[in-house]
Amino acid sequence: MIAVVKTGGKQYKVSEGDVIQVEKLDGNVGETVKLESVLLCGEGDSIKIGTPFLESCSVTCEVTEQLRGKKIIV
Repeated sequence: MIAVVKTGGKQYKVSEGDVIQVEKLDGNVGETVKLESVLLCGEGDSIKIGTPFLESCSVTCEVTEQLRGKKIIV
């Protein structure tokens, strides 16, 4: 199954078992987070597309790390 989720102002294509790096999420390492801004969800020929989001779908994730990026001075 694949899904396209929106978090941190960006969209990510994910499937079960994927590891992605996203903007800061509320949650500590080891906790699960539910992403409810799902734009697309499905498998094979059975794909649902939201307008803009699907109310019946969500993606459950586990926080594996909380990182800080380099500070950029402009």
